[in-house]
This record gives sequence, C-alpha cells and structure tokens, in this order.
Amino acid sequence: QVQLVESGGGLVQPGGSLRLSCVASGITISIYDMGWYRQAPGKQRELVAVRRSGGGITNSADSVKGRFTVSRDNAKNTVFLQMNSLKPEDTAVYYCAAKRVWMNEYIYWGQGTQVTVSS
Repeated sequence: QVQLVESGGGLVQPGGSLRLSCVASGITISIYDMGWYRQAPGKQRELVAVRRSGGGITNSADSVKGRFTVSRDNAKNTVFLQMNSLKPEDTAVYYCAAKRVWMNEYIYWGQGTQVTVSS
C-alpha cells in the first residue's frame, strides 16, 4: 500500500518561511517524479514544483521561482518543499504526489497540509 504523508504546514507571516515534508511508503521515490501541488479556496489545483526521477532536475511554477525549492532525500524516502519569502497568495492546501516518468498524470497523492500566510 502506497502512502504519501505531508507535514510542516501552518500559519506564517508574509515574508516568512516554511519547509514541507512528504514521507513516502510503499514506493521508492528515487524512481518517481515527485511533485508538489497546491489548491487555494475556489481555485484549481496547480503544480508548484517537481523533482524529477534521476538527474536531479527540478521544475517550478513561475509564481514561485526563486522562492520555493524542491529537494529529495532518497535515504529517508522523503521529498521537501522549502518555501521562502511567503506571500498571502501562497495560502493553500499543499499536496505531495508521485508518478513514474512515463506517466502523464500523478497517481499517488497525499492528504495535504494547510499553509496559511497572513499577518
């Protein structure tokens, strides 16, 4: 049984930082593309950042470039999303997801963790 469990969300002031973690079980994340998505109230879910399997390639949405960094610790089977210079518009539920490189869609999802940026 595959499980992705996110943690690290919370309330932070604008300009602050948070580090989200996603611990995977039932899969080996080194052979999966690991993505972070977010969904704000009333909005569609959007892809925030991806750590590709092999090669260490990362991609991120224009709205978070230079502020968010995705990384992976294969030994701990964990992927991270470091979020700096947070803005109120970053408020959303953040989800971790996994897929094999040849798949078009993510097939495994976590339950999400709430991030609220507010003063």
